[in-house]
Amino acid sequence: MKLFFCQSCQQVLFFENTACERCGHTLGYLPQATELYALDAMGDGLWQPLGAPHAPRALCANNACGACNWLAEPGQAYCVACSFNRTIPNLSVPGNIARWQKLEVAKHRLFYTLLRLGLPMRNRREDPQNGLAFDFLDSQPDGTPAMTGHMNGIITIAMNETDDAQREKMRLEMGEYYRTLLGHFRHEIGHYYWNVLIRDAGPDRLAACRAVFGDDRQDYAASLQAHYNAPPSTDWRGSYVSHYATSHPWEDFAETWAHYLHIISTLETAWAYRISIDAAGAQAPPLRTSVQRDPYTEMSFTEITEGWLPLTYAVNSLNRSMGLPDFYPFVLTSGILRKLSFIHDLIRTSRVD
Repeated sequence: MKLFFCQSCQQVLFFENTACERCGHTLGYLPQATELYALDAMGDGLWQPLGAPHAPRALCANNACGACNWLAEPGQAYCVACSFNRTIPNLSVPGNIARWQKLEVAKHRLFYTLLRLGLPMRNRREDPQNGLAFDFLDSQPDGTPAMTGHMNGIITIAMNETDDAQREKMRLEMGEYYRTLLGHFRHEIGHYYWNVLIRDAGPDRLAACRAVFGDDRQDYAASLQAHYNAPPSTDWRGSYVSHYATSHPWEDFAETWAHYLHIISTLETAWAYRISIDAAGAQAPPLRTSVQRDPYTEMSFTEITEGWLPLTYAVNSLNRSMGLPDFYPFVLTSGILRKLSFIHDLIRTSRVD
């Protein structure tokens, strides 16, 4: 994520800010400009971004619930990120507004990345069968829990994932190193893009993907059942980014996709803060890097990996100094890097802007 600054007073701003704490200006993110703007009220619900050539815009309708700080396109009620919502929580239920706000923080960070990558997105109006949409669901009245997942473009996020204690409990029960709301969004959108960029892109693309991730034609339900029934093992570490990735080639692709988004998003933050690593004496591996270019559009895959590995060593060590878990508790072997390289090339060749 990049750094932002108030156009009125130069205060440092962050992506989720809704008002400048120094000068009080209302803030709105304009995705077309990749910029968080201080706004002047123009009347009739319109706001003018300070110092910008853009016409006045309205804040997204979900701003009324504190769930969005993005600006909508002229004539639209919702911003581009919120326009993909199909089902939102029942806001009359106590606590659901706060839970929805957590979901939208993660979802908007996802959309920031998708837009920066220039990836294609079609909604359900454009593609009724496979268009992208989000359902944020709670348990059914009979107690049946909602399940996070993806099906033909519909991404469902279970509301209980907003509960930190419940999410941590599930992380431990499932033997996961990492489980966050943002991680769920990045994983599930990987399934959507497998459909869009692999399945629907022709036999050559599908064959290339299978050569890296395996044959996706194996029975998915049976593969998942076998995964959950298998005794604990560490045999996966050399070839898969997570244990769950071993369950089926679709899950391997989605897990690897999510990690690629983790990496470039974090590298952009390092670039914004001009972070450099230079650990004197470190030779195996050498802990020296400085992120000098935009990882979304300019860095090669080699530059990304050369920047990422020293950064994770440093930040993992900082976390341990605070008594916290590792920031990135994963090992990227040559086999995993091959998969990440496939995702990198796939994304770079799929830009639509």
